[in-house]
Amino acid sequence: MERRPLMDRRVAAGRLALAAVGLLIGGAFAGLAVEALQQGTGAFAAFDAYLLRIARFTLWQALLSTLLSVVPAILLARALARHPAFMGRAFILRLFAVPLALPAIVAALGILALLGRAGIFAPFLSVLFNEHWPGIYGLSGILVAHVFFNLPLATRLFLNALESVPADQWRLAAQLGMGARASFRFLEWPAMRAALPGIAGLVFMLCVTSFTIVLLLGGGPRATTLEVAIYQALRFDFDPARALVLTLVQLALAGGVVLALSRLGASLSGDANLPVAPRRIVWHTPLETVLNTVIIVAGLLFVAGPMAATVIAGLKADLARLATESAVLSATTTSLLFASLSALLCLVLSLALVAARRALEMKRGALPAGLLERATDSGAAMVLIIPPLVIGAGWFILLRHVGDVFAFAPAMVVTVNAVMAMPFAIRAIRPAYDAASARHERLCLSLGITGWTRLRLVDWPALRRPAATALAFAAALSLGDLGVIALFGSDQVQTLPYLLLQRMGSYRTADAAGIALFLGLLCLALMFVADRLGKEKT
Repeated sequence: MERRPLMDRRVAAGRLALAAVGLLIGGAFAGLAVEALQQGTGAFAAFDAYLLRIARFTLWQALLSTLLSVVPAILLARALARHPAFMGRAFILRLFAVPLALPAIVAALGILALLGRAGIFAPFLSVLFNEHWPGIYGLSGILVAHVFFNLPLATRLFLNALESVPADQWRLAAQLGMGARASFRFLEWPAMRAALPGIAGLVFMLCVTSFTIVLLLGGGPRATTLEVAIYQALRFDFDPARALVLTLVQLALAGGVVLALSRLGASLSGDANLPVAPRRIVWHTPLETVLNTVIIVAGLLFVAGPMAATVIAGLKADLARLATESAVLSATTTSLLFASLSALLCLVLSLALVAARRALEMKRGALPAGLLERATDSGAAMVLIIPPLVIGAGWFILLRHVGDVFAFAPAMVVTVNAVMAMPFAIRAIRPAYDAASARHERLCLSLGITGWTRLRLVDWPALRRPAATALAFAAALSLGDLGVIALFGSDQVQTLPYLLLQRMGSYRTADAAGIALFLGLLCLALMFVADRLGKEKT
């Protein structure tokens, strides 16, 4: 009976956190439901050829992006695994982690600086095609950007699968004199084949819910996905009925993809952390070494190219003027404030769910986990089914009946970004909290240490570094997000991504390049802090 007050307080906090997440998602659905009732037959008129074409293009570009990302990733991961120790290998792997932290709007600008109408490669491409290079827009631009983001992710995940092969199997293969073909057949392909469905499904999901890349590189109505069409229907056409139908179709697609992912055992969060490469002996022929070198260098150049172009274009901008421009300073302050509040809210909600899950686990003992425990365990991950823009669209439709929609921008940006970062924050916090609870739970109960006193004296020393990692990661995600602010942003409320989008829309490309460099450096700095803290021992 001594445990019940402590357990109940932690469970109550978890219930409140779940209620907050449910309110955010439920409010979006309520907005859609209200609009559906008011529009009546008007919404059915949106089921037309335009909707079918957009849905088809959404799936088509996601399928092509997945193929172009996953197939080269298999070759690249195998090449890196076959050469576990060479100069620059660690640098390449660190470089492949950069796209995970880079805001999509910054990467898109880097691709345009490289392959756009006035890009670095534009003169060469004009000569190659014997005509003026029109720039990489439309489907080709979307595919290049998606592969830039997803090829490094898929490569690290496949390499993770290869590094998990027991060292004694590599040793036995070396003793048997297995060549490249035999090693691939009996060792490497079975490991990658087991990971293939999950990795391909994860990449496909990321491409289905892509917004910023398609918005910037789509190039027109022929290359528009459902999320971009939702944004256009609300911000430009103000057609809530069409936005409602597009949102419901997007939810159906995303839900179907996630259901398929769960059947395949895929992880929506996509942990791309790499274990230490095991010491092993791998026999190479000179031809294989040359081929693997070509593959690794090609992958390196493809990933490093847009990053280098972003830096080059950014350095050409008038950085001194931008650093003192009132609009840039205001957007930076707003971005940092929103990111800080979002990260703090994300941490509080994540801690509440982690503590509630642990309390419920201890309370039930050997009994099966109940519905509430399962909700605190995996409920936060379900927010990844619903893209931020879709949640924003639902609230946009609902709040327009309340007052000025754009006045709610701060609350919407902070809450949506906080909830979207929760699955990653929980993954960082939960192992440390569970370990601390296993060590100190009985002692705390016997001494009556509860609440704030327990958090300050017992839990926080173990949670300090994981919590800092979660804070930095959540802040970086919020800082570079364009999804919600694209709907709720205005002249009064601007973040750096929103200001960058405005400068690109007004063809002030030099200013956009400078802001992109600044935004990219801020996000990378936060991710570097998160990575360093995550690797430190508690």
